[in-house]
Amino acid sequence: MYKLSVIIITLNEERNISRCLNSVKDIADELVVIDSFSSDTTKEICLSKGVKFVENKWPGYAAQKNFAQLQASNDMILSLDADESLSKELSDSIKKAKEDSDNNLYMFRRLTNYCGKWIHHCGWYPDKKIRMYDRRICHWEGNVHEQLIYPSSKKVILLEGDCLHYSFYTISEHIKQADNFTNLAAKEAFEKGQHSSFFLIIFAPVFKFLQSFILRLGFLDGYYGWVICRISADATFLKYIKLKELWKKSK
Repeated sequence: MYKLSVIIITLNEERNISRCLNSVKDIADELVVIDSFSSDTTKEICLSKGVKFVENKWPGYAAQKNFAQLQASNDMILSLDADESLSKELSDSIKKAKEDSDNNLYMFRRLTNYCGKWIHHCGWYPDKKIRMYDRRICHWEGNVHEQLIYPSSKKVILLEGDCLHYSFYTISEHIKQADNFTNLAAKEAFEKGQHSSFFLIIFAPVFKFLQSFILRLGFLDGYYGWVICRISADATFLKYIKLKELWKKSK
């Protein structure tokens, strides 16, 4: 059985961090929290639970997770966001996986809670993520939706149970994040040399909405399903108009 370090990155997560830490206490051999100098009670909560608490100026999502895994004492890592927690079934699956001597990679299904409702469609579920891995062969990349980079030869095992994601408590929070993320997404696309166009500005949001609401059955999630799909479409629109503005400014 190998030892497992759980790493969590935080910034003003006082409403989420206790739930996250409590959900991993039975499977973690070490808890490491990397905080970007929170101004709320995140630090006090973490220290009261005996975690290894390190403060590091925010360098971006991937860079912060790479920094976090370097602070761990064990090579096997479980990476969680502060607004995530483990279901009992997933926790039990991880306990069994710790007996695996091959140090495989492990993938979780992520189930999102949006304004108090669990979202099972819209393209948000099962939202499979690799979150448990050997840091010696893996690292994170990406400025917006960071991805774990790992050898293609490694076996990826899907564990039973859900990673519970408490995403947004209000619709306003979702709209604010969409605005922030589209800034990052447009910048990342610009740096890669990607271009926008009136065709993309007009039709990409329409396709995004139809894909999420119709093809991915977002309508089955009712009112909040409609809200999620509409904001996702608006975010697509914002990304492409912001990208067009960046190219305009560059000239």
